[in-house]
Amino acid sequence: MSTFTRSAPLAAIGPDTFEHEQVVLCQDPASNLKVIIAIHSTALGPALGGTRFRAYPSDEEAVKDALDLSRGMSYKNAMAGLAFGGGKAVIVGDPVRGKSEELLLAFGRCVAALGGRFITGPDLGTDIPDMEVAARVCRWTVALSREGGDAGDTSGFTAQGLIHAMRAAARYRWGSTSLQGRVVGVAGLGKVGRRLVRLLVQEGAKVIVADVRAEPVRRVVKEFPQAIAVEDPEALIRFDGMDVYAPCAVGGVLDTAVASALTAEVICGAANNQLAHPDVERRFASRGMLYLPDYVVNAGGAIRAAGETLGYSLRESADKVEQIFDTTLQVLEHAESAGILPGEAADRTARRRITAAAEDQARGLADHT
Repeated sequence: MSTFTRSAPLAAIGPDTFEHEQVVLCQDPASNLKVIIAIHSTALGPALGGTRFRAYPSDEEAVKDALDLSRGMSYKNAMAGLAFGGGKAVIVGDPVRGKSEELLLAFGRCVAALGGRFITGPDLGTDIPDMEVAARVCRWTVALSREGGDAGDTSGFTAQGLIHAMRAAARYRWGSTSLQGRVVGVAGLGKVGRRLVRLLVQEGAKVIVADVRAEPVRRVVKEFPQAIAVEDPEALIRFDGMDVYAPCAVGGVLDTAVASALTAEVICGAANNQLAHPDVERRFASRGMLYLPDYVVNAGGAIRAAGETLGYSLRESADKVEQIFDTTLQVLEHAESAGILPGEAADRTARRRITAAAEDQARGLADHT
């Protein structure tokens, strides 16, 4: 039986914790499960967000990641116009050696105990089969197998959303939505990165790729001979002549050093929480570079997961993902007119939508008392 507590480890609690509605630590010693579930907001609807399985240096860093990611999901869902709030689950451990059927079932029971406040699917370190195991004991899971009639792998929707965002940035920056001939660097060739390469090749872009692992690079270059591989992600950052840089691996990679070395005019990628700290975007802007807020441009997967929950067809979800073009363009135009950074413009819009929904929710409760 899993054990619940309504707080995170005490050493990890900081000011950011208290903007969240709920932070749960769930442990199951029998399966060695330790998971933090952070629910940032349910003002717009149940909290929707993936489950990350990762070995963290400390519990504090795991809690911080859950808090940051769940906040990002609230903003992502709000900007995508979805009737869902934001949450995230972080399983602490080695996803290669520590994953077991018993652990995934225990995790499913943890999510089920929240009674639908949190709906989850795959993320870094988890996949469709993992969610299928959790779904045996929890009905609040999404992105299951297509054979089961559900959405399946949502990474293709994320990649397509990035293409729409890049087209919007191209129109804003260069006056045309075409990516033909544009040089795009893709860092990280996992589920989303590989699909993004395919779409970019179809668009006629010149694609440069890199990953910390050699095997994904070999697979991508074999499948897409047009793609050019560089030595590693550091070399990609320094690659001269890039129009667009797409970070598609882990978060926090855009730091001060990258802001000084990167030459791309536009940054648009799938990774969550890309900025190591907010001032990095300002450094990009000072060099005339355009950073597109990650939670705006990488919302395609969340849109499809939400669509699965609401019973949307694949076509209906794809149409919704296409709206990322308009949302991205609106953020860029709002930032220009207000004299602020795109990240600030997106944050303001997301917070305004969440706050308005929370106020409506409070008024509704008051009317029934």
